[in-house]
Amino acid sequence: MNNYNTLVYQTKRKILNFSEKISKGLSRPKFKFISQIFYGLLESNSIHLSNISRTLKEDISLKKTIERLSRNLSSFNEQDKIYKNYINGIKSSIKDDTIFCIDLSEITKKREGTKFESLCKLRDGSTGKIENGYYLYEIAALTKNKKSPIPVYTELYSSTRKGFLSSNSEIFKGLKKTSENFGNVGIKALDRGFDDNKFYEYFIEAEENFVVRAKTNRNVIYKGKSQNILKVANKFKGKYKLNLKNKNGKNLDVKISYIPIQLPCKKEKNLTLVVVYGTGKIPMMLITNMVSSDKRIAVTVTKVYLLRWKIEEYFKFKKQQFNLEDIRVRSFNSIRTLNLFLTFIIGFIGLFSEKVEENLFAIEVIENSKRIYTNKVKFFYYQIANGFFNILKKTNVGIAKFLEKNRKEAQIKNLFQLNIFNASFEFCA
Repeated sequence: MNNYNTLVYQTKRKILNFSEKISKGLSRPKFKFISQIFYGLLESNSIHLSNISRTLKEDISLKKTIERLSRNLSSFNEQDKIYKNYINGIKSSIKDDTIFCIDLSEITKKREGTKFESLCKLRDGSTGKIENGYYLYEIAALTKNKKSPIPVYTELYSSTRKGFLSSNSEIFKGLKKTSENFGNVGIKALDRGFDDNKFYEYFIEAEENFVVRAKTNRNVIYKGKSQNILKVANKFKGKYKLNLKNKNGKNLDVKISYIPIQLPCKKEKNLTLVVVYGTGKIPMMLITNMVSSDKRIAVTVTKVYLLRWKIEEYFKFKKQQFNLEDIRVRSFNSIRTLNLFLTFIIGFIGLFSEKVEENLFAIEVIENSKRIYTNKVKFFYYQIANGFFNILKKTNVGIAKFLEKNRKEAQIKNLFQLNIFNASFEFCA
């Protein structure tokens, strides 16, 4: 029991410390609101305000708790401030060789009617059908040790909103924001959906390293002539061998070629085409601006792109573990803000996952996940989320007492800063 109480205390303390960092510069009521949402997300593993409200265990009716959280969520307008605080908290994890995975997804609302604000028509990536929903754009940086995806940018947007220009405009906004926050460090890894001249021109002009998987209908300049990229790729058989695993964990023995090219849109810029044979009937073709006399660059580029699958694991975790697509709040600002809060929590889990093999508390959280398979796990997010859930679900109180204790500690700290106790002592003397 004592060990369990210690785990509960440590978990609540870490949630509160994280909430304090995110809420820096905000009023006390907003800090309290953010702390309650963060705590509720981790204890309930749910995006529903009703489930979040139950975890708070307040001495008022559940209906009133839900109404208060809903009201605060709808009127919340400090997104830029808390995003800046979050970025300041993760900057130390971003290195010169950090891989940034960039991708688009969506939240579909198939059966819930049309009461949600600013719904738009979009293609559901899992079914291929046109549904109502919202676009979800994310950029995640992979940590140095575990290659865990840490979200560095998220935007939930709708094509029906006033001022919307295009999805490309939203993508460029995220890329520029990431550069503002971290500089032009790292390598951007992108899928075939980003095989567009606009993105190549942006990365080349911004002098940012990139790896983009090319489509088969793209033309490249090889030996001074514009040719179809697949025809160029088929001229080679693969000089370098590499054993790798695909996203399903299957071992593949592949061969890789390294081909100097240019693009018709940027003829003056030397680029590299890396062709990977053995992943399917059509070879995987990667275009990058990382040029080196060392031919092993081809293996490095291949590994960088394959790590891009991490963002798909991230999206899967975000949607399945917290049931994101079943979001129930209806105002667009509430949906956007709740997505932002959940993104921060996943960032919290991602940073925590870096310590799973060296930190005693992290090891105990994993043990409390009660999952069947815990050996040789490379993506710890599910174990960590389940561990927090199992630790917190047995507690009889929410986070209210911690918030009250935190308030009293802050008051005492302020008194010392005002030198009131020293002034009183001098008066008595």
